[in-house]
Amino acid sequence: MPSYAFLVEYDGTEFVGWQRQSNGVSIQQVMEAAAAHLNGGKAPAATASGRTDSGVHAEGQVVQITLSAALPPERMRAALDFHTRPHRISIRAAALVAERWSPRFAAIQRHYRYRILNRPAKPALDAGRVWHVPLPLDAEAMHRAAQGLLGRHDFTSYRAVSCQAESPVRTMERLDVTRLGEEIHIETSARSFLHHQVRNLVGTLHEVGLGRRAAEWPRTVLDALDRRAAGQTAPPQGLTFLRVDYPYPIDWR
Repeated sequence: MPSYAFLVEYDGTEFVGWQRQSNGVSIQQVMEAAAAHLNGGKAPAATASGRTDSGVHAEGQVVQITLSAALPPERMRAALDFHTRPHRISIRAAALVAERWSPRFAAIQRHYRYRILNRPAKPALDAGRVWHVPLPLDAEAMHRAAQGLLGRHDFTSYRAVSCQAESPVRTMERLDVTRLGEEIHIETSARSFLHHQVRNLVGTLHEVGLGRRAAEWPRTVLDALDRRAAGQTAPPQGLTFLRVDYPYPIDWR
C-alpha cells in the first residue's frame, strides 16, 4: 500500500493537541478519521514529526499515513483536505514516501516561533494566536539573555516535570528575539525539544524583558538543573510549529 507524507497546517485552539486523547478532539483523531475515507473505511495510523500541545498551532507539521487508495499525491492531498472539514486543519501538500519512513526519526531540525503581542490593548484579530503582555518588554535584553542558552546543554530547568524524554540534553541551534512593531517574536531551532521547553524558555525570557531579572539570569537557571528556578510556562496560544527539516528534499505536490 502506498505511504504518504502530508504537510499540514492547523489552528490548535479547538484541539487537545496532536495526540489522540480521551478528554477531547485531537488533530491525530481528525486526520485518522478523514483518512479512513481513503482506506476502505478503516482508520489508519497517522504519525507526526512532532507532538504539539493543546492550543499550539502549526504551519508545517509533517504527517505520515499509509493508505489502501493509490492516488497521485496532488489528488490525495485534495481528498484528505476535503475530509478534514469543518475543522481548522489544512493539508497543504502531499508526497509519496517509503512505507517505513518516519517523519519523526528522519527529521534533523525543527523550528518554532512564539508570538507576544506587547501593547496595552488586548488582541481582537489575533486572539488565540498570541500571548498578550500589556507591560513594555525589552526585546533586546531578551535576545541577549537568549544567546547564553545556545549550544548543547542539560535543559532540566526548562522542561516540564512530566516530560518523559530519556535525556534532558538538547542542542539549541537558534534562539532569537526580535521586535516587529507591537509584536515580539522568539524563534528557535533544534533537532528536538523537551516537553514545554520552548514555552518555559519564553516564560523565563519574559522576566528579563520586564526588567525583573538580569540578562544573565536565564543561564543561571539553566545551570541550576531545577525547573523551580525558571520562570512561568508561557501560554500555548503564542506557539507555532513552523517547519521540520530533513537531510533530503521531499517532493511535495
